[in-house]
Amino acid sequence: MKVIVMFFLVSRLILAQQVGDSTFNPQLPHPLYKTGSGPTISIDEGHNNFHTQSGRYKPFADILVKDGYNVKPYSKKFSLKELDGTKILVISNALNERNKEDWTLPTPSAFTDDEIAQIVKWVTDGGNLFLISDHMPFPGAANNLALKFGFKMNNGFAGDTTHLGAPDLFTKKDKTLNINFITEGRNESESVDSIYSFTGQAFQIPDNATPALTLNSNFVSLMPDTAWNFKNNTPKISVAGWNQGAVSKFGKGKIAVWGEAAMFSAQISKNKKVGMNAPYAKNNWRLLLNIIHWLDGKLGK
Repeated sequence: MKVIVMFFLVSRLILAQQVGDSTFNPQLPHPLYKTGSGPTISIDEGHNNFHTQSGRYKPFADILVKDGYNVKPYSKKFSLKELDGTKILVISNALNERNKEDWTLPTPSAFTDDEIAQIVKWVTDGGNLFLISDHMPFPGAANNLALKFGFKMNNGFAGDTTHLGAPDLFTKKDKTLNINFITEGRNESESVDSIYSFTGQAFQIPDNATPALTLNSNFVSLMPDTAWNFKNNTPKISVAGWNQGAVSKFGKGKIAVWGEAAMFSAQISKNKKVGMNAPYAKNNWRLLLNIIHWLDGKLGK
């Protein structure tokens, strides 16, 4: 157990003091749309989000803009009226007001019951949701929403105990990166064979979902009562066979659920590149576009 605790403490040091990487500028050889002509993607900023369009998720938004999408921040409560005109809604690491500055239990929902009902109705009618929820406390804040779509989040810290302090690697070779439309893309140039994540959560998926990132038998989840405060008696469970990325159709719409957010950021921490900018994570930005293209109906028809 001491070794596992040390693993997560090292991970915390790696992710501490994150700043955006202004040099990250991937070139898209074939943007899906002409500049600004694509559908609207709204990025939630109205629920104490740790990742916002102008903040930690600026590289995320910049790639989508490069691909021709109309990307805008969303700062209001969720309602069918306010979501009208949005093709894809991105919610990344939302939090209840209680946990905005206090990452301890309890972790209430970031969304009201009415907002959740509005989102479910919007997706049922054809909306497309990209729900990203990292390690504790974020799964606790998103789980009520995720459950409505059949996904059950674990409010902990999931990690591969054989790679202490290192990012988690998912590959097609070891079958942790599943071979399907999300990882294959529309053609060979969009196919990805490896993906890295940077300490997230594990979740269970409904029977009709398609897994993308699946955790192997080396993964455990620690569940502290305070984020990053690990002790020898911190509860832990095996999360072998659970997932960190999956997609599913729902009514006329679609949902993509991801259990780690930094993999779609581009940050520098202690002089190390973390996220899509990391040299070994060269496929991460391609996977992001594959997810968006699937939600947009351009992939996996």
